Amino acid sequence: MTLNKFRRFFYMLSRYLGDAQAVTSKRKGSVSRRVGRRIAGRITGKGLGKLFQ
Repeated sequence: MTLNKFRRFFYMLSRYLGDAQAVTSKRKGSVSRRVGRRIAGRITGKGLGKLFQ
């Protein structure tokens, strides 16, 4: 296993663990806030990718 695959696996694992933690959290709206931030991050990343292409 290369270092890049190892790193990708741990980033994916941490993302899913963060989702699980948000679901089990007692705070109201933690899941929707997390989903909103993820969507905003994807939109920003795609916009910057098109800008610097």
